[in-house]
Amino acid sequence: MRRSTRTLGLLLSGLLISAGFSAATPAQAAGEQVTAWLTTTDDSGGRHVTRGLQPQTPFAFQAGSGGGGENITVDENTRYQSFTGGGASFTDTAAWLMDGSGALTQATRDEAMRKLFSPTEGIGLSFLRNPMGGSDLARFGYTYDDVASGQTDPDLSEFSIGHDLQDVVPLTKQARQLNPGLTVMASPWTAPAWMKDNGQLNGGWLKAEYYGAYASYFVKYVQAYQAQGIPIAYVTAQNEPTCCSGYPSMSWNAGGLAYFTKNELLPKLQAAGLSTKVLAHDWNWDTYDAYAAQTVDDAAVRSHPNFGGIAWHGYGGDVAKQTQVHNQYPQLDAFGTEHSGGTWIANQQREDMMNIIDYTRNWAKSVTKWSLALDQNRGPHNGGCGTCDGLITVHNGDSRHGQVDYTVEYYTMGHLTKFVKPGAQRIASTASSSVPNVAWRNPDGSKALIAYNDASSAKTVTINWGSQHATYSLPGKTSATFTWSGTQTEGPAQSGALVGLAGKCLDVAGGSTANGTAVQLYDCNGSEAQRWSVRADGSVRALGKCLDVTAGAVADGAKVQLYDCNGSGAQQWSYSASSGDVVNRAADKCLDVTDNSSVNGARAQIWSCTGAANQKWRLQ
Repeated sequence: MRRSTRTLGLLLSGLLISAGFSAATPAQAAGEQVTAWLTTTDDSGGRHVTRGLQPQTPFAFQAGSGGGGENITVDENTRYQSFTGGGASFTDTAAWLMDGSGALTQATRDEAMRKLFSPTEGIGLSFLRNPMGGSDLARFGYTYDDVASGQTDPDLSEFSIGHDLQDVVPLTKQARQLNPGLTVMASPWTAPAWMKDNGQLNGGWLKAEYYGAYASYFVKYVQAYQAQGIPIAYVTAQNEPTCCSGYPSMSWNAGGLAYFTKNELLPKLQAAGLSTKVLAHDWNWDTYDAYAAQTVDDAAVRSHPNFGGIAWHGYGGDVAKQTQVHNQYPQLDAFGTEHSGGTWIANQQREDMMNIIDYTRNWAKSVTKWSLALDQNRGPHNGGCGTCDGLITVHNGDSRHGQVDYTVEYYTMGHLTKFVKPGAQRIASTASSSVPNVAWRNPDGSKALIAYNDASSAKTVTINWGSQHATYSLPGKTSATFTWSGTQTEGPAQSGALVGLAGKCLDVAGGSTANGTAVQLYDCNGSEAQRWSVRADGSVRALGKCLDVTAGAVADGAKVQLYDCNGSGAQQWSYSASSGDVVNRAADKCLDVTDNSSVNGARAQIWSCTGAANQKWRLQ
């Protein structure tokens, strides 16, 4: 954990005002009910919760769009990354306080676990990032292969997760029972001391002769947890390389991380038949180029079946870095894996809400805080952070011994995890500096719009959704999650030229109306062959016929043509004026110009959405 004030990121998704059109669906009656769940703090530090995740009286959508105050348009037909989960870490400190310290009775501990992990009785935390061994938030330093000073164990005969079996494993198993959708990942702060050049857990570098043994150490850890019924979905090679030497830690340079990941860790996980994926980096936005880029830029690493993407921390730099890397490698997943709260943060509520909104608007599939629990003195800790906050405070040895407090971080995280389920997709919503927000569509079709009003006074918010709108007065210093169900309905069709790469237009070759006529890029000329109607039934039409994927194919490179309208999946599209994407719903792929070519006659096709310029279209 490295403490520094993060730079507030830009909300890069832009003004996401929907012109969305999707496949025809049964009409929904106007008046869908919306429930607002509110958390309010009443002090400038944003830590004193006066109302935590309280549902308000439902209010209804009304016909038409637009209304008073801040308008936020939600378009569920424009979709981005999926959601893996949100949560925190069972540090040694958290697990010991909740289980091994004796501070909590079993009944109190079980209640706290339900409030943390149950999707129905609590906030439904769905992501755990557990340290592989000791960290700063532990009672002492340890690894899973500690031997006497001067001894080594290259065959790992002394490997044991016995320490974790006391508290971390039982609580992690209970969390999975409470929320079967829980994802568990693991990150090491250090290798065993005997593997390092300084012979200590704090600081030092991994010796080159132990790279292989250390990769085997990961394999043994994953297998040991698997034997306990806990699958480890992701690991990272190192938490915050070169960050800190005052607690368990280890230094790497970019070359060492790249070599270890490519030549040792990935091959050994694969050879062991493990599905666990490796995430690169596990550090800040401003350290990516120096420590992770060499690993990620290697095409052999990116294509390895055990490589899973990039882990981000938010203590330095700008969250926009996540989108920059996403644009470079659109197929790579991104995860927010640590962002602690603490006394150094001036407004914890604002920090947490911007954290959730910024990380996910910039492509993160997870949002992860730091330790789940700390005591009333923000400990115990092993060097490092003595000023961190947890999601809960376990009173141990004071006048409130045995009681549990739920911090503002519990409630702010709940605004995400209670309402956004694993497998949800982020959907378009209007970016706003006045009322920052992010929206999601759950697998069951329900919607969740997370928003925050940092002002001291109330703000009027109007949610525009398809052909309906709903208006609400959001109190000051308040976090909100608006939830509703139903199917988005659309207004009338919109028509015009679809302008794409190099300012050229989507064109029907030769202006022909014959079935199978190629659709291409061509100089804009205002002809009917370039006039497209984007309709509420999901069709995109020109010359009385429909934009169609040849033979109903869904593979990358399938060519697009003009064909008689038939309502098939090959003719169902969604268009967003905000993102510029025209997506074939059946294939879940974008309308694309072949070979990124801007020459007249370049064929239109479908391709996995990358965000590149040859997939951007403007209806005008």
